[in-house]
Formats: sequence, structure tokens, C-alpha cells
Amino acid sequence: MAIVADVIERKVVRKPYPNYKIIVLNDDVNTFKHVAECLMKYIPGMTSDRAWSLTEQVHNEGQAIVWVGPQEPAELYHQQLSRADLTMAPLEKA
Repeated sequence: MAIVADVIERKVVRKPYPNYKIIVLNDDVNTFKHVAECLMKYIPGMTSDRAWSLTEQVHNEGQAIVWVGPQEPAELYHQQLSRADLTMAPLEKA
């Protein structure tokens, strides 16, 4: 008697963790200076030129994606900007 065995091939599929977007919304409360300063203070590597450009985008278009990256730092930066009274969209997957 022959024994037949089916071999099931197992593959581990590694999926990258999703990135998250931090979006600042326009409001009638914060000044350009405050928004730009907060971006420079709380977003690592944010230059003055980039912060001012994003601040103008927030003003002109109603919102701007100011950072994209892993969930844990995204949550931290989002919380810090919120605590600085910027108007924020909820975190969302990129």
C-alpha cells in the first residue's frame, strides 16, 4: 500500500506597514507664523522654506499634507500639532 501525501507549500508574505498622512486644515484662528513655527517645531527635518510653503498651501487650498510616514510617529506629530491648536484632519492611511 502506497501512502500519498500532499505537500502544502507555506509562504510568508510580508506586507509593509501602511504610512499615515498628517493633514493640517485651514482655519480663521491661526496665523501664518504660528502654523509655520509649529511645523518646524514638531515635524523632524522641516525647513523654514518648506514650512512656509505648506502654510501657504493650507491657506490657499484649505489643507496640506505636512508629513507622511509610519503610524507611531504620525500619531505623535498629529497630537503635538493638535495641542498647539492647529486644525487637523483625522489621521488617515496614505
